[in-house]
Amino acid sequence: MAIEGSNTSSSRRIRLGMVGGGRDAFIGGVHRIASRIDDRYELVAGAFSSTPEKSRASAADLGVAGDRAYGDYVEMAKREARLKSGIEAVAIVTPNHMHYPVAREFLKRGIHVICDKPLTSTLADARKLVKAASSSGALFVLTHNYTGYPMIRQAREMIAGGELGKIRLVQVEYAQDWLSENLEQTGQKQAGWRTDPARSGLGGSTGDIGTHAFNLASFVSGLELEQLCADLDSFVEGRQLDDNGHVLMRYAGGAKGMLWCSQVAPGNENALKLRIYGDKGGIEWAQEDPNYLWHTPLGQPKRLLTRNGAGATASGQRVSRIPGGHPEGYLEGFATIYNEAAEAIIAHREGKPAPEGVMFPGIADGLAGVAFVTACVESSRRGAAWVKFDSYNKG
Repeated sequence: MAIEGSNTSSSRRIRLGMVGGGRDAFIGGVHRIASRIDDRYELVAGAFSSTPEKSRASAADLGVAGDRAYGDYVEMAKREARLKSGIEAVAIVTPNHMHYPVAREFLKRGIHVICDKPLTSTLADARKLVKAASSSGALFVLTHNYTGYPMIRQAREMIAGGELGKIRLVQVEYAQDWLSENLEQTGQKQAGWRTDPARSGLGGSTGDIGTHAFNLASFVSGLELEQLCADLDSFVEGRQLDDNGHVLMRYAGGAKGMLWCSQVAPGNENALKLRIYGDKGGIEWAQEDPNYLWHTPLGQPKRLLTRNGAGATASGQRVSRIPGGHPEGYLEGFATIYNEAAEAIIAHREGKPAPEGVMFPGIADGLAGVAFVTACVESSRRGAAWVKFDSYNKG
């Protein structure tokens, strides 16, 4: 199990800071757990909230020293860059509209960035961040955590190895039900910012979960999107952003795809599902049962592949922590991204390339995600017209 981290002298814990993720922030806790699962990071500083008082209170909760608790991310970036033992990487877990200005401050000081998705709330900011990351020399990691699941890595390897033949069809969906009512009007924090265009950006369900579905389909299939047409809806009365989207996709090489994202589908908790079919077979995977991958070679019975079980491939095994039959899931998927980032950061520290096999979503994936949302919104506004993806996905 090569992913297990050991706190050796050559891989001492990476000093990690965090912006956002204070009290009552769901995703901040997820990132902190993920950063510690493989013992590769130590949280030493943070601007956890928008006010100094709240940030200090959150720092105290987390055992971060008071003099490393900041009320402003600019102050944090400047001071941490000057400290001999300042942070080496920063996790950004704020609402979407803050990703660009926060990341920019740390990148220009050479501090590695681990950012929650989507990359930014606007395409203009995404393009500016691509340039900032390119000129920084620091690493940029985007936490599309589902790419860290072992069976997703195995599916990607199988497709790249030609086991499905020429890909014809990509079907991906991400359905939830938690926004089926006007939850944002109750003061619920997560619903509040996710349905607010000023903080979330152009996309509602498309930005929140549609980007995950799009990224996963691209990651596993290896296909490049050329065109899409989208029909987006805001079914809940008064909601400003979409809560349901249907997207048709045309890929380079002739493959066709369909993507459905919804947060108003009762009975669905976190139903991310992927099906890919080629001329030699197909695969099926569901996030709520992530340790299993169905593979059907053309003309043969469907077979079930299990994480670390018979038929497991090297790419899946290297990101598995425990024997088969013991569930791994959401937190471990996040931890895989953090662990892969740690490998790259340590190599960067030593002036070496990242070890073979290390992979994580980066700035190009982030730009593609924001371009996807922007293209979907534009297509829907034009009556589900076909739009060229490449015209949006340019840095």
